[in-house]
Amino acid sequence: MARRSARALGNVRRPGGRRLAAARPPKSRILAAPRAATDRPGLTPARTGSGRPPAGRPAEAEEEEIGRSSGLRELPSSSSGSLVWDVAEELQGEFHREDLRSARHVRRVTEAFQRNRVGGHHVQSASNGYGIGDLGREVLDAVARDLWGCEAAVVRANIVSGTHAITCGLFGALRPGDVLLSCSGHPYDTLREVVGLEGEGGSGTLVDWGVEYAAVDLVPESGVLDWDAIERGLVATKPAVCFLQRSCGYQFRPTISLAEIRRLVRLVREKGPPGCKVLVDNCYGEFVEEEEPVGPSVGADLMMGSLIKSPGGTIAPCGGYIAGKADLVASAVARLTVPGAGADNGAHLGDTNRLLLQGLYLAPAAVGEALKASRLIAHVMGRVGYEVLPSWREDRRDYVTAVKLGDRGKLLAFCEAVQASSPVGSFIRPVPGETAGYADEVVFADGTFVAGSTGEMTCDGPLREPYAVFCQGGNHWTAWAWALDEVLAKLLRL
Repeated sequence: MARRSARALGNVRRPGGRRLAAARPPKSRILAAPRAATDRPGLTPARTGSGRPPAGRPAEAEEEEIGRSSGLRELPSSSSGSLVWDVAEELQGEFHREDLRSARHVRRVTEAFQRNRVGGHHVQSASNGYGIGDLGREVLDAVARDLWGCEAAVVRANIVSGTHAITCGLFGALRPGDVLLSCSGHPYDTLREVVGLEGEGGSGTLVDWGVEYAAVDLVPESGVLDWDAIERGLVATKPAVCFLQRSCGYQFRPTISLAEIRRLVRLVREKGPPGCKVLVDNCYGEFVEEEEPVGPSVGADLMMGSLIKSPGGTIAPCGGYIAGKADLVASAVARLTVPGAGADNGAHLGDTNRLLLQGLYLAPAAVGEALKASRLIAHVMGRVGYEVLPSWREDRRDYVTAVKLGDRGKLLAFCEAVQASSPVGSFIRPVPGETAGYADEVVFADGTFVAGSTGEMTCDGPLREPYAVFCQGGNHWTAWAWALDEVLAKLLRL
């Protein structure tokens, strides 16, 4: 496919422009020395019953017996095992703050359910065929709209992925001859073929449809938004849509905050052409900060995401969502179903409504555990000498933690250790291979109950420099603690 040359816009580029430079390799790859055999993990099992030992027995004897019977005091057969639990002890203050954040979101979600009078008839409802009049599906949309403070929302099982939701949003908002300006560099691998940057032409991409595309590079090294270049791009390309990918994807760069999204919205309103829309890929960002990009204090026009990440609470079996301005949601849903039928069609079979409603209710707690795990991963891997992003001290904007391993073998070993620590498929060894939508080979550790669910404990990474592994999810932070024990033990053996 022919590529148009980039206009002279500083850091704005068309397809074929330079990629963000790879960050420097880790300063040190020396793992911490093994701790003495007498060291104990910082967390000890709670007692049952009254907590008092029987008369005549010292408390230490009872605690020792509890430890033997439960196995909770036993660490994996790894000389580095105690390090993870020592770090977890240090992080208890941060974990408490994450619990408080989750509590605020739990209250928000609960109140949205209550305001919309969710009842057992919604939870138990199901539909087939066209899905017309599905009460559970309709109340799910209403709860999401209320919760996120926007004009309209659709939450659907027949959105097959986050990329699918984003694609519906882009095709709904753009028309032939329009310009799409990606303000956070080129988008995630799976979306590049949707735009028309990679793959065969003629498959119905945005470029095939007559949409022009431009991208603004991130600032080299730091990987943050280049505000001057974005302003120049707005003036030069006059885009119909400014697109922002909130999470890092497979780039070693910071996640974009709500404050930055708010700033972009203001810049677009001031410097962009009339009617220019701001669309946000919100994957991994839900329930992390105090509101969402389409909330009243931020002002993005549309956001899209996946239910097998944050908002599905690790139990949604599939699905995605689109939320924001009513006209844009309607246009996006017309791409999902057909013009005219829109949001009135789409059956939710069997137990789908219960799983999606309950998953949304559980989502703040699931995200809270993933955020604790994110801090633990960053602290442990930073402690043993690897470059991590974000650091354990930084405020979270999503729950993805990137660890720059700098070596193909270490990337494979990390994923093998996480897979071996998973509840499903622990006997499987992850093997890198070609995956639809990805230009490079990718290795995945995903021993999950829902296939591909990155709300559960998973990690993955492309086999290219700087050989970074991207860690996410976890139903409870301790699942990642046990996995990190195995990771460190495996890296020590390399």
